[in-house]
Amino acid sequence: MTVKDKIDKARSVIMGIPTLMKSFFRNSLAGYIIEVKSINDALIYTKYWALIWAAIFSLILKALFKKGPLFLIQQLIHYPWIFILLRATGLLRRLTRGRKGAYLESTGLIIHSIAVTVVELLEDIFYRSDRLIVSADLITPEVVRAMGLRTWQLEDFGILLPFLYPEAALKYIDEAENAGINPDACSFVKKAMGMILKGHMPKGVAIVGSNMPCDAGMASYTFTEQEFGVPTYRMDAPSNFYNERAEKLFVEDFKGMIAFLEKHTPGRMDWDRLKEICEGRNRMMELELDLWDMIRAKPSPLAGEAVWLSHMWFFYVFPGHKISIRVFERLVELARKNLSAKIPAVENEKYRAVIWNPPFVHFVDIMNLMERTYGLTIIMDSMTYNRHTFIDTSTPETMLKGLAHVMLQGPMVRHTRGPAENYLEDIFRIYKQFDLDMVWVANHVGCKSGGAMNGILREKCREKNIPLLILDYDLLDPRIVSHEGMIRQVDHFMENVMKARRLDQ
Repeated sequence: MTVKDKIDKARSVIMGIPTLMKSFFRNSLAGYIIEVKSINDALIYTKYWALIWAAIFSLILKALFKKGPLFLIQQLIHYPWIFILLRATGLLRRLTRGRKGAYLESTGLIIHSIAVTVVELLEDIFYRSDRLIVSADLITPEVVRAMGLRTWQLEDFGILLPFLYPEAALKYIDEAENAGINPDACSFVKKAMGMILKGHMPKGVAIVGSNMPCDAGMASYTFTEQEFGVPTYRMDAPSNFYNERAEKLFVEDFKGMIAFLEKHTPGRMDWDRLKEICEGRNRMMELELDLWDMIRAKPSPLAGEAVWLSHMWFFYVFPGHKISIRVFERLVELARKNLSAKIPAVENEKYRAVIWNPPFVHFVDIMNLMERTYGLTIIMDSMTYNRHTFIDTSTPETMLKGLAHVMLQGPMVRHTRGPAENYLEDIFRIYKQFDLDMVWVANHVGCKSGGAMNGILREKCREKNIPLLILDYDLLDPRIVSHEGMIRQVDHFMENVMKARRLDQ
């Protein structure tokens, strides 16, 4: 690391202290309580505001008492993006605007539970780095955790940080491009590479990469291996995965990964622990299917982050975890409460939509804004919609087969491989299953394979008389299409195609 890099990191820490203070007071309770019209809603918001800050301060206090202030300062210098996590209550404020009762509570529940599990991830890199495995984001972590290891999914914070601060990815994207990475490449990949180049990522003791979901993601792990200089294993998902032979091959790949990790790390396979985790995942899936049944009702009892963000974080990062199970148990309770009382999540629900492709990471607020502007409920997204079976936990072989099926049938994996039907069929299945009014495509300009499908999708939607919005944006870079530009696209579509009237007029 150069002297300049060390100075930049030290400056980030110094600048981060006032950020902490500003974040605490800017997202104080006062502003929300002035806006809210119900004492019950004020109490719900206050509870989650306090719980989120308690989770943040627990990380800081534990580091101070366990390792001392010098250790904490060193970690903040090494990982300056930790300061962005202090904006969590700001995200709570933005996503709860206009929401009431059980829907408000579901949003608070998700943000608080993510905060708690992020603290667990940070403690892994602080205190358990000798057992830390760096892995690709779509590699399901059950096996690694069953081996007594910790997993750091390299790309996850590329999604999480822009939720909190829309411009969080920009310096890392620029770092990657300045190092020679193609400017036309996916910003999701460039963000991770930029964080590695700046030394803001943990190395771990080994890497597990894959060829999923796209060529850009796969190629980036050659770069990661070179930069980290640790042993690497690559999982190779067959392109033609809808057959028994592909699953058998991928089960053997899982076995190869286990042997690799036992050779290069202190981890050892514990099949009883894997069974426990897989049964926890099955329980989560059972609860999620109950939630899906309830949100088919019109108007929907829950929507938004309660559906898509709960899946994106807890199924991909913490499957089978006790916190994840409790989150879905509580979501089902809240949905059932609203359904029984005939209370809609969105007070003036008029339209229902699916978002295809990963949601609008740096402008996640747009979903809340559309609820309040047009009565538009986002019911589902493509990252949430899985169709795999429950995992058979009777033997080690059946567990690995079930996990192979989970990965091969995962969203983006099954949607961006093989024939066009793999991409199209789920869209029309969701449209019918949840009685939707329109389809939104989050048209990330860096995703060339997804963009290539837009013409075919337009033709199919015309044939089926399905209103289609292809909303141009960049996944992590708001400089490509501004938030105002994204809103204009939605307004144009809602006014000219859906003939919708704004609720505020």
